[in-house]
Amino acid sequence: MIRLDIFSDPICPWCYIGKARLQRALEARPNHPFQIQWHPFQLNPDMPKEGMDRRAYLEAKFGGKEGAVTAYLPVAKEAEATGLTINLEGIKRTPNSLDAHRLIHWAALEEKQNAMVDRLFKAYFIDGQDIGDHGVLAELGADIGMDRDVIARLLASGADADDISARDADARHKGINSVPTFVISNQHVVPGAQPAELWMKVIDEILEQLDKPADGTA
Repeated sequence: MIRLDIFSDPICPWCYIGKARLQRALEARPNHPFQIQWHPFQLNPDMPKEGMDRRAYLEAKFGGKEGAVTAYLPVAKEAEATGLTINLEGIKRTPNSLDAHRLIHWAALEEKQNAMVDRLFKAYFIDGQDIGDHGVLAELGADIGMDRDVIARLLASGADADDISARDADARHKGINSVPTFVISNQHVVPGAQPAELWMKVIDEILEQLDKPADGTA
């Protein structure tokens, strides 16, 4: 197996698009060698714990309503081209995503990390749910078979919050400054929401290398 580390934030639309494109490639290449691990990266590490009104956040970040609309036009276009739904009007709050990252971490311990990432993307970009809310997060975990009550207790306790923040900071220290960022076998960095065709080509090249004899002979 080849490790594929993905640095992502569940409130990042390009991460949502990038995951969908990668998934299409994986489905087209079911013999792919990737073992996927998701890692935390907060787009807004200084976001208030309670989050912000979505409109106020976007207008502050992009210099007004017009700037926000301009910034999100490519997102809407690429999502549509990828066959994804993004209900931007349905998102009322931009959350602090630290707790969502904690939930992704706990899902990994139960080998349900990929399903948890999918569920968070759907909750935020399609259903417009506040994925910074502990009650919402507990329900989302239950949706994929995790224990709702255990999640609620962990969220209330602050468990692993410092670890997630430290991992986020470490990613930035290593040079990751945007998401999604994909790291193949801890060596090759693939930035951005790349097309499924690129991923299929990468997989084919890796499989070709893996099939070569160790001594390099044909």
